[in-house]
Amino acid sequence: MEHIILSYEGRVATIELNRPDALNALHEQMLFELLQALKEVENSEADIVIIRGRGKAFSAGGDIKTMLQSANEHSFITVMDTIKQIAITLHQLPKLTISYVHGAAAGLGFSLALACDYVIANEQARVAMNFIGIGLVPDGGGHFFLKRKIGDVKSKQVIWEGKVMNAQEAYEMGIVDEMGDEQAVQQKVSEWLSKPIRAMIATKRLYARLSEEQLLKTLQMETVYQADMRKTKDHEEGIRAFLEKRHPHFSGK
Repeated sequence: MEHIILSYEGRVATIELNRPDALNALHEQMLFELLQALKEVENSEADIVIIRGRGKAFSAGGDIKTMLQSANEHSFITVMDTIKQIAITLHQLPKLTISYVHGAAAGLGFSLALACDYVIANEQARVAMNFIGIGLVPDGGGHFFLKRKIGDVKSKQVIWEGKVMNAQEAYEMGIVDEMGDEQAVQQKVSEWLSKPIRAMIATKRLYARLSEEQLLKTLQMETVYQADMRKTKDHEEGIRAFLEKRHPHFSGK
């Protein structure tokens, strides 16, 4: 794998997003490799999985420039299906998962971080569900995972505003579970490894089965709505503004 680094240390697996020069922006090949890594971990002896980014960021989200180069319908369906499988796999994974957010976790990268069981962010972390900036809706189960953290009303506000939050703001809102550095990640891992982890995983699987239908429905609806939003003038304007590095002027169409 070129864009994902998978390593093991005892009962702990680490999945590292590896496009540091692009702030770990997720393109089609990287998403496919991430799904491969998750499937491998699923069948491993690891009990805990850490997901993190290499370099200055966790993940700046979907790679817009790359996606524009493959904007045909077939590529869209392929990408959305891979994103769907990543979200489902993480939700049902019979392991305990930690996302360590340092630097940016935006858009799809934020959805990925939220899909983990426990989110730790350092002081430099900045998070945003900022799909609204290019006239799109969250994907990767972003609606589901954000609602799981803070409920419907606050989730809508976070999504509609697309605001960039620092770690403290996200922690106070309940989006981030803990503020800390890599030492905090290792402390949480040590804490979990000292517990009856089979029982912890059983509880995770119970909750996952209770909510799997809702997640599947959310992912299906995100695909439909995302396809609709891609056809709007506001999305076109959002993309132009992004590429031209200016504020978008939306018309509501």
